[in-house]
Amino acid sequence: MTTHLFQHLAMIAQEAGADPGTGLKAWQTFTIFIVTPVALFTLITATVLFFTRKKKSN
Repeated sequence: MTTHLFQHLAMIAQEAGADPGTGLKAWQTFTIFIVTPVALFTLITATVLFFTRKKKSN
């Protein structure tokens, strides 16, 4: 049990001299992790559908 605890503490500890910087604001997090992937998925899906659709023959 204690070995398991110490392994997790080692993962949390930062290196000496590390400067993590400021955190993200809520809208930045939402944009990076929600809006961007959805927009990329939509763009890729639309591109694939556009180039693989069946052509109308008259």
